[in-house]
Amino acid sequence: MATTKLTINSNGSVKVDGDFEIVDAQGNAYGLQGRTIVSICRCGLSQNKPFCDGSHKGHFEHDAQAFDLPPKKV
Repeated sequence: MATTKLTINSNGSVKVDGDFEIVDAQGNAYGLQGRTIVSICRCGLSQNKPFCDGSHKGHFEHDAQAFDLPPKKV
């Protein structure tokens, strides 16, 4: 099974790289035209949501630093 990697970019998008499918709330697949890398909007400003179009530049700040989540609730 291929690995899918999500990279949270500082001041920007989420880069999705690998073997994946993206579907809408009804389960309909987006036509990715063979792409194995896409960027997903995090700022809400893209005119091409859910995909990033660069609209965040100068309007979105988040310093992406990895951290551990608290333990799962049981």
